[in-house]
Amino acid sequence: MSKPYYQDDYCTIYNENCLDTMPRMPDNHIDLTVTSPPYDDLRDYKGYDFDFEPTARELFRVTKQGGVVVWVVGDATVNGSETGTSFKQALYFMECGFNMETMIYEKNGPAYPSQNRYYSIFEYMFVFSKGKPKTTNLICDRKNKWVGQKWSNTRSRRDVTGELRKTTWEASQGGEYGIRFNIWKYNVGHGYSTKDECAYKHPAIYPEKLANDHIMSWSNPGDMVYDPFLGSGTTTKMAKHNNRKCIGSETTTEYCEIAVKRLQQEVLELTYQQEEENE
Repeated sequence: MSKPYYQDDYCTIYNENCLDTMPRMPDNHIDLTVTSPPYDDLRDYKGYDFDFEPTARELFRVTKQGGVVVWVVGDATVNGSETGTSFKQALYFMECGFNMETMIYEKNGPAYPSQNRYYSIFEYMFVFSKGKPKTTNLICDRKNKWVGQKWSNTRSRRDVTGELRKTTWEASQGGEYGIRFNIWKYNVGHGYSTKDECAYKHPAIYPEKLANDHIMSWSNPGDMVYDPFLGSGTTTKMAKHNNRKCIGSETTTEYCEIAVKRLQQEVLELTYQQEEENE
């Protein structure tokens, strides 16, 4: 068995390919995977590429029944056309047996503005579940317009045959906030994705808030969270922040060092907060 690069009571980080890590895991071991793999040569990951299909198959095997894989990806534009890699991967995950929900990660601005097409400011967040998700802590932070009001309405709608029929219904908005929609917008870039300066040595970090929101949505305290392409360690940091166990795989030693540094700093901050609360 490979010796962990870092290990404590709640987190283990391996400096190796995820296809070396996952075969050592038993079936149905992981509650939630949150990751953004290297895709379409959009960044230089120290020359690293990955073998997608066996990775997807192993993720299906190690994911618990009802567990979730969050796969954050986008497409490069080559010769005037998007590659479609993200869709090909999504369809293969479904072939492996996963159910799929498509979500969007919207950024506050384009990284590489184009002069001959509308600016691209999003990536896909495919949420794959092994059967029905066993945990759904849906985030309610969308402010409702009609708090506490009731109304009735009659309008014409088409039924399944295409015919117009008048329907009447009553509705009410009780709470101040409702469940958010499936497009999540985050500020990105230096100082926004994270306050950890060391993280920006990695070429493609995603926002801590993105990882946090998925961890909160699809897992519970004590669950096991995995990132097969750990990079700067955002997933493991936010897993610890939310009292989850975690495993990470990362081939580049430099990035493992960054991930461990961020994780240890989070431990110190949580310990300091706990001491303040106990005073």
